[in-house]
Amino acid sequence: MLTEQNFRRFYTGYVTSLLGSSMSTVAIAFAVLDSKVSATGLGLVFTANVVPQVLLLPLAGAIADRLGRRRVMLSADVLRFGAQGWLASELAIGRPPLWLFVLLAWLGGTGTAFFSPALSALTVEIAPRDQLSNANALYGLAGSATRIAGPALGGVIVALAGPSVVVAMDAFTYLVSVLALSLLRLPPRAREPGASEPGASEPGASEPGASEPGASEPGASEPGASGAREPGGAGRLLFADIAEGWAEFRSRTWLWAGTVQFAFFNLITWAPWMLLGPVMGRAYLGGAAVWGAIMAVQGAGAIVAGLLSLGRRPQRPLVIATLATFCYALPDIPMALHAAAPWVALAAFACGAGSAVSSTFSSTATQQQVPVEKLARVNSLTMFPSYGIGVIGYAIDGPLSAAVGPALVFGVGAVYGLLSSAVMLAVPSVRAVRWREAAPEPDRPRA
Repeated sequence: MLTEQNFRRFYTGYVTSLLGSSMSTVAIAFAVLDSKVSATGLGLVFTANVVPQVLLLPLAGAIADRLGRRRVMLSADVLRFGAQGWLASELAIGRPPLWLFVLLAWLGGTGTAFFSPALSALTVEIAPRDQLSNANALYGLAGSATRIAGPALGGVIVALAGPSVVVAMDAFTYLVSVLALSLLRLPPRAREPGASEPGASEPGASEPGASEPGASEPGASEPGASGAREPGGAGRLLFADIAEGWAEFRSRTWLWAGTVQFAFFNLITWAPWMLLGPVMGRAYLGGAAVWGAIMAVQGAGAIVAGLLSLGRRPQRPLVIATLATFCYALPDIPMALHAAAPWVALAAFACGAGSAVSSTFSSTATQQQVPVEKLARVNSLTMFPSYGIGVIGYAIDGPLSAAVGPALVFGVGAVYGLLSSAVMLAVPSVRAVRWREAAPEPDRPRA
């Protein structure tokens, strides 16, 4: 997969950016606390990063499909570079006020909202169709490795040079990503069926694929770029694009059912693990060092499973992905039972492995089944509920734990995680999805 020049270029920038982001998370947390801000203030900063992703994802997917995935991702990285560069300069000068941390976190989250739904759609343009699962596995490996290495490296640099240096390094990594995106050689822009190109002399005169692969220069027009016109009009309104994406999304039972499952999974099962896990780690597992080791073990599970996923082409990818989701609920079980650290670590390893397998094959199935011209919109609609509903768990799990005890919160999370996966496995359309190498046919205009 890394022998493909386009993918290798993008992947280099993507991994570099991920590493910078994972480093800066630690640096920003320490910088906020060094500014004499309470833990509540730190929560506001983290929330400010998530909220724009909740609000903007559907719009971001439609814009990416209309204007071009690379163009939108470039703009998103430039925005994030500006936000982190501004924060780094303020940290170098002194202690920024809380409102500035919140504002810059909001800008960074806005960039992420536009980058994320375009990522999977761009992958279809830069990776061979028979290598999509390998590309998704490599994305998972990058995320797992940087989640382990980034915080450790960031913490060392914060201790030696201060938070401003780490945040400045993160800003620089966005420039690396911008360079990588700029160097991609994309095929000529694909047009939706029925759309006429300004200046086209006759139907089929500029069919996708008319030029040789790789003939376009970096910066040439790309799939999904603006310029296509509706018959008899200047171009559809953006909300019509969103409605079209929604129609595609709801027409596939396996897609919307999985989205609902994960939205409430993030709320009921995942949020307790992420929020109450460190609390329990401090209370009885052995403290921050032990909890950090457990998180590292979870990342290691994802790396191992990601490596094993390379080259795999299951005939029923969604069945494999759904079976892997049973592992997500496993860490909640030893936490509910107040089990010792080794049991928690074992469950965390299985959770990491399951997440890698599930993400690889569910992403690949979506890329294989959904027409590429609608892929960013569909991706945004699958991500939107996960952010919007899942983030509620971070607000309510603390009070719930105080009221009913953490064991019950973890127990409910484990039960929901296992039952929801069993229900998804019973959905006929999940079992019906088959591995597909050929691209899905684009929608044809109705007479």
